[in-house]
Amino acid sequence: MLLFAEQQGLLEVIKYTVPTIVTGMIAYYFFRLHTKNEDGRRRFLLKKDLQVNALPQRLQAYERMTLFLERIVPSKLLIRVKPNGEDKLAYEALLVNNIETEFEHNLAQQIYMTNECWGVINSAKNATIRLIRTTNMSAKVENADKLREAILSEMLDKQAPSATALSFIKEEISDIW
Repeated sequence: MLLFAEQQGLLEVIKYTVPTIVTGMIAYYFFRLHTKNEDGRRRFLLKKDLQVNALPQRLQAYERMTLFLERIVPSKLLIRVKPNGEDKLAYEALLVNNIETEFEHNLAQQIYMTNECWGVINSAKNATIRLIRTTNMSAKVENADKLREAILSEMLDKQAPSATALSFIKEEISDIW
């Protein structure tokens, strides 16, 4: 009879312990799920606030780089930057220096752009500089005015290197919206 009483007591303990353990496990699971959801919600709200604040800066960076790309279009660059004399090497250096100075002025904009976009802009700048330098190496180019003519005639047949970068920027901006 004593054995039967011990089994009854053990059965009573199990009868109260098992539901308590199951209830505790369910409460722990839901508490953990709730905490995870709250963390996700807080992160989402924080990210949303950051995007609201950063979006105008990102758009301004794209605007500034668009302006840079427009300014280095060879036909516009040649109109804006006139030669100081007849020396074609000095004029080449002046054009390249103008492009590099303007690019360096906008270097900070890269933090608001994707790496791919910044790479395309950098490639357009380098291609424009390469166009100026290779045109200057031509035997037909004798002075600064001939260099201007040669670059302009070179651009009649093809698109400016910055046009590709401008298209890329427009595509990236459309993805933001």
